[in-house]
Amino acid sequence: MEQDSLLFSRDSGIARVTLNRPGQRNALTVEMVQRLHDIWEEVDRDPEVRVVILDAAECGTFCAGMDLKEAARIKQESGQDVLGLLKDPFHERMRAVTKPVIGALSGHLIAGGMMLALNCDLRVGQVGSRIGITESQLGRGSPWAVPLLWMLPQAVVSELILTGEVQPIERYQALGFINYLESGPQAVQARALTLAERIRDNAPLSVMAGKASIRAAVNLGCAAGVAEAKRIYEAVYSSEDAQEGPRAFAEKRRPRWQGR
Repeated sequence: MEQDSLLFSRDSGIARVTLNRPGQRNALTVEMVQRLHDIWEEVDRDPEVRVVILDAAECGTFCAGMDLKEAARIKQESGQDVLGLLKDPFHERMRAVTKPVIGALSGHLIAGGMMLALNCDLRVGQVGSRIGITESQLGRGSPWAVPLLWMLPQAVVSELILTGEVQPIERYQALGFINYLESGPQAVQARALTLAERIRDNAPLSVMAGKASIRAAVNLGCAAGVAEAKRIYEAVYSSEDAQEGPRAFAEKRRPRWQGR
């Protein structure tokens, strides 16, 4: 892999994944996409990780999508489309991560950058940034954008996909897609860390069940989603943590979560 183009660290229950190609607007190479898939597997295997922050090196763009220069070179040299080389071309493994993912989105969200953003559970953006699904301007596609229909009005999703134009991020905070807008990269990072620490300190089984229930409801619809959420939460209610929480509250102390 290009030297340090993707960074992964863990500290005090919080994992951090950083896109680190500022000279290329944090565009994704084939090896970065492959590594991201493996990182989500690592996150789910590690019981110490409670929450993830996805961020990027400061350059004015969170992520410009796939590295189109690399994609063109691969096509010229091998005759193969770049997507055929990827084990997870549309980052579906990221959507399946059981731990919450917070996007610290300091900069523009273009094409695959928007794909990474919509796969996050919470999003912190930067004032003045712009959002765009530009694939239609390049003859490419965006099947990964379908989940946006559960996040934004259909007309807005259609405008993004069909026009390919980039638009102010402020519009998308007003529509509820962005949780917080901050003034600069440091403020974005600070807000994301505050959210991560709050999530980390909650009961891990409850947090993961909450994320799983939301995802199930999106996939199944309301009635079936409620039924599935009740099933998901059975393990939470029967856990030792479910007794520890009320006990700690009564004893006026912080709970000591065991994750079981």
